Amino acid sequence: MKKRNVAVVGATGIAGQQFVAALAAHPWFRVTRLGASSRSAGKRYGDAIRDATTGQSRWWADGEPPAASLSLVVEEASEMRTDDVDIVFSAVEADVAKVLEPMYARTTPVLSTASAFRYENDVPLLVPGVSLEHAALIKLQQKNRGWKGFILPQPNCTVTGLAITLRPLHDAFGVKRVSLVSMQGISGAGRSPGVAALDAIDNIIPYIPKEEEKVAVEAKKLLGSADARGAKPARIEVSATCTRAAVIEGHTEAVSVELAEKATVEQVAKVLSASGKSLAKLGLPSMPDRLVQVHDDPFRPQPRLDRNAGDGMTTSVGRIRPEPLYRNGVKYVLVSHNTKMGAARGSILIAEYLAAKRLI
Repeated sequence: MKKRNVAVVGATGIAGQQFVAALAAHPWFRVTRLGASSRSAGKRYGDAIRDATTGQSRWWADGEPPAASLSLVVEEASEMRTDDVDIVFSAVEADVAKVLEPMYARTTPVLSTASAFRYENDVPLLVPGVSLEHAALIKLQQKNRGWKGFILPQPNCTVTGLAITLRPLHDAFGVKRVSLVSMQGISGAGRSPGVAALDAIDNIIPYIPKEEEKVAVEAKKLLGSADARGAKPARIEVSATCTRAAVIEGHTEAVSVELAEKATVEQVAKVLSASGKSLAKLGLPSMPDRLVQVHDDPFRPQPRLDRNAGDGMTTSVGRIRPEPLYRNGVKYVLVSHNTKMGAARGSILIAEYLAAKRLI
């Protein structure tokens, strides 16, 4: 496949750095443009990710910054022209995305980690093994808005692992009701301002503003359907309590599900383990060998041990057992990597899928 030129906007933040790191040696995509705020514009990327006062590196992602990106000059995101790249990966905050992403989408596909357009009727949320057929909404979006490109946001990082586990259960047994408690890594709050160490260490913060509402709305959209008229949410009930835990990366969720049909623990484990296997035939570079890893060990999954399963792209599940509070109930614990599958690398995987299907 011919390499496509891509831009990363919001390149100096946590999610942006994950994009830069994951794209460094990508066989299909090549980073040719970097965008950020006026604070970084005009600087070489290597200087933009270094504290101007102390000289300390502000690189967050695994390993060292890619050498090929260090010399790229960062552009002012609001002034970037994107008609000379094939894809824009956007990692800016929602309020900024609301302004910038439509500007880029006039000419170029935009894959975003921001929430700004997730709830629009003609905007698909795509997760491998969950909702790839919703890509049909891209044509509707282009028709409605007169764009050559489109905006395709990544779902909330808490929802990604949840939806990956719910979809096979919904297809096999039907899902009627979901309740969950999340214990979310502090990297999910970003770095500026992020969560203060004094608040996070030795603590669990019991509230994340707007998070619980996002989980409910996005889970229903992902498990629903899409056609020429737009997205149709699934008719299920979702209740979430979202907390911030003293873990750097990885979201842990304790999930209880009421199924429409009775299923044994063994049947649930088998269905989850088989999830996503058909995608392996597409040869997508970022697709893990296993979309879901089921553990028999009752002490797994744990974020420290399991967040990097499948290079951060596998959702780990354990403690599958009956939920006596529900008729046909089952409960389990999952761990999903919030800044990899739940953000940059998840968006890259979707871009790979769209490229393989000749949608970009």
